[in-house]
Order: sequence, then structure tokens, then C-alpha cells
Amino acid sequence: MYDEQVRHGKAMTFENAVTYALDEEQGSASPPGVDSASGLTRRERQVAGLVAEGLTNKAIAAQLVISQRTAQGHVEHILAKLGFTSRAQIAVWVVGLAEAERRGSASRTV
Repeated sequence: MYDEQVRHGKAMTFENAVTYALDEEQGSASPPGVDSASGLTRRERQVAGLVAEGLTNKAIAAQLVISQRTAQGHVEHILAKLGFTSRAQIAVWVVGLAEAERRGSASRTV
């Protein structure tokens, strides 16, 4: 439980940490470009998808035309925001999202 709380705290944005520390009500609106469910930016979600495909940081950098260090930074942010410790956990999370979306769209068409 302690480790889980530490991961949660590390994944908080500065604004969320201040809000939590001041015991204020957190707003439900996310900044533009940030997914409210995961806290990931569009680019981070894109990188997460490429991680799920098994790409290395070098391959991600080449595909997105960014530096390898930038790709590594995106992966590190994803791990921190989601409270994960491995690329495999990112891959499982991406697959789970895709499955949930697939189930959600199937139920809307029925």
C-alpha cells in the first residue's frame, strides 16, 4: 500500500500535488491535449502505442522524427504517470485500452 501511494504521488502533476496538499477540490477538466483518464498527453499515448508494438527508444525516435533522448523521456514520463516500472506494463495497458474501446464500440453498434 505504501509503495502504491508513493507511485501515485510521483505521478502527480505539480498542480495536482499543490491541490492535494492544500486539501482543495480537484477540478475535473484536464489541460488541452491531456487524456483525463490516464493523464498522458497525445504524444505520450502515441509513444505508449509504439512501446506496445515492441519498438525500442531508438526506433520510436526514428519513426516520430525526435531524438532518442526525447523518446526515452516520453517513456519515463509514461512509466511515472501510470505508476509502472516496465515497458511490458505499458504494453499490457495499451492492449487493455484497445480491448475496452473495442467492447465499447461494439455495444454502441448493437
